[in-house]
Amino acid sequence: MSVKYNKLWKLLIDHDMSRVDLRIATQMSPNTLAKLGKNEGVSLDVLLRICSVLRCDIGDIMEVVHDEADSTSL
Repeated sequence: MSVKYNKLWKLLIDHDMSRVDLRIATQMSPNTLAKLGKNEGVSLDVLLRICSVLRCDIGDIMEVVHDEADSTSL
């Protein structure tokens, strides 16, 4: 399984916010922002701060993608 934050980037466009604006508003480190850009895992605390700033639900900013290898191992 992996995560994708494509919904987050689209939501930022809708809110007329840049990635740097989001980083400042959520007080996240540049390294955490880079992890989001690479679709890597970040802490739940960061995700909740993003949701708070954007006034949305966690499902509005990310999605879990099941790899084909995951389905064959069941």
